Amino acid sequence: MDKEKLEYFRSILNDEVRTLQEEAGKTVSEMTVDSTSFPDPTDRATQESDRSFELRIRDRERKLINKIREALERIEDGSFGTCEVCGEDISEARLKARPVTTLCIDCKMEQERKEKHP
Repeated sequence: MDKEKLEYFRSILNDEVRTLQEEAGKTVSEMTVDSTSFPDPTDRATQESDRSFELRIRDRERKLINKIREALERIEDGSFGTCEVCGEDISEARLKARPVTTLCIDCKMEQERKEKHP
C-alpha cells in the first residue's frame, strides 16, 4: 500500500480514537455530576438501567480503541492491509468500511462459516 493511502487510514484511525476518548470522558463526567436521587423505585431502576447500558457501550468502545491502536501499529510495521491468514492484500473498500480488520473478505467469510457450523 502506498504512503498516501497509509496516511489516509492513519488519519481516520486517529480521528476515531479521539472521538471515542471524548465520548468516554463525557460519560465519566456525566456520571459523576449526575447525583439525582429518585424517590420512586421505578425511576431509580430506569436510571441504573441507563447507566448500565452506557457502561456496556463504553466497554465495547474501549475494546475498539485497542483494535484501532493495533491497526496503527500495523501501519507502522508495514503489515497494515495484509490478511493475517492468507497473506493477500485486503481490499481498500473493506479497509474503508472496517479499518481495524485483519482478514480479507474471503478469510472472514470462511471464519464465520466455521463458527456457524463447527
